[in-house]
Amino acid sequence: MSRVAVVAGANCRSSAAPRVVGAESVVYARPMALDPGRVVSQLRELQELTGDDDGAQRVAWTDTWNTARAWLDGLLSGLPLERERDEAGNDWWTLRGGSERAVLIGGHIDSVPNGGWLDGALNVVAGAQVLRRIAGDGTPAVTVRLVNWADEEGARFGRSLFGSSAASGSMRDQDELRELQDRDGTSLPDALAANGVDLDRALEARSQLESAAAYLELHIEQGPVLESMDLPLGAVLGTYGVERWRITWKGQAAHAGSTPMDKRRDALAGAAKLALEIREIAARVGNGAVCTSGGVVCRPGIVTSVVETAEQLLDQRHLDAASLAELLSQAQAASRRYAQEEDIEVSWERIWNIEPILFDPALIDLCDEACRSIAGTSHLLPSGPLHDAAEVARAGVPTVMMFVQSLRGLSHTKLEDTRAEHLELSVQALDRLADATIARVAGS
Repeated sequence: MSRVAVVAGANCRSSAAPRVVGAESVVYARPMALDPGRVVSQLRELQELTGDDDGAQRVAWTDTWNTARAWLDGLLSGLPLERERDEAGNDWWTLRGGSERAVLIGGHIDSVPNGGWLDGALNVVAGAQVLRRIAGDGTPAVTVRLVNWADEEGARFGRSLFGSSAASGSMRDQDELRELQDRDGTSLPDALAANGVDLDRALEARSQLESAAAYLELHIEQGPVLESMDLPLGAVLGTYGVERWRITWKGQAAHAGSTPMDKRRDALAGAAKLALEIREIAARVGNGAVCTSGGVVCRPGIVTSVVETAEQLLDQRHLDAASLAELLSQAQAASRRYAQEEDIEVSWERIWNIEPILFDPALIDLCDEACRSIAGTSHLLPSGPLHDAAEVARAGVPTVMMFVQSLRGLSHTKLEDTRAEHLELSVQALDRLADATIARVAGS
């Protein structure tokens, strides 16, 4: 692990001449007020540095990602911070306070290919600005840390939340990870090794959360809710639980011209009926339920044959565990009914699932208050996408997220955007939330 320590000038308790701690260099920093507009310009700078005409290209474990990581480190130069890269490739900047208990501000700078200029990067660039302001005010009551999680997106190897799952201790799929390859045939372990990470030691990153008392994360909403309500900011209740399944329908291939409609055993008919029924299921369960039939592969897949086999992908999400179970139960019951109606067979294979993860009620209240104090209003909403915050919460660290409005609800595309004035409000609200959280942790 690498580490660079720095000490502050005018507001640092030590007013001694510049000193050297072991082999670590020491520089001085002047106090700096919060500058939300600077965050917007820095994000545009990052966009120019690591993007092209197709969008952001900060895919984890690539040279462009490393360029972005070095750029982020530069934003924090001249501050009284200890800097290290842990065993999972996560970058940490630590401002020591009056207590070892730590308030964490986090996010990720990696993107999907052809991604947006805000997804992920907003968290850490805004966090860097907040950390700079806190450092400028002198020694905080508790330790404050900024973390840039490694490979949140999983864009290159298909394994999301790599760094945060290692730190949370939930990573239990090393054997599967060893087999992952990118499109060019490079294995994940080899890509990790090229970036100084040993897969077998990644879980040692768990030590980073030992002193964590709270975790804060700002993110664009990536959905249309706040825009539809004409609201800039919202406090996040938690992340959806997910049920993801492969449903296989089996019928009988038959000639498209000579087989009467009432004699067909069409596997696609079952998949088509279920694809429509899940809309009704989501509406019945309600309270934010979402269901998606994300793909159907038909065999033999020719226009002159009735479909013999249809493989259908289903994704269901809800913030409440019982409601998530009900979504699944109703979909399975419907599939059995349609199989009987069409004289076909149906089977279900679970691909992946995760329980809903609820954020800390006290921190949700502080986040809601911070949004209201800056924007005059707020809204409580769940997160459909997963985030690093969910992994931190799974580790038992009190956690909350703040959302800022996404224009047209678009993300993971170069069309992703948020109004500059809303971005600036989000930075101010994150700063307010950080102060309130520090005070709460210090007083507990």
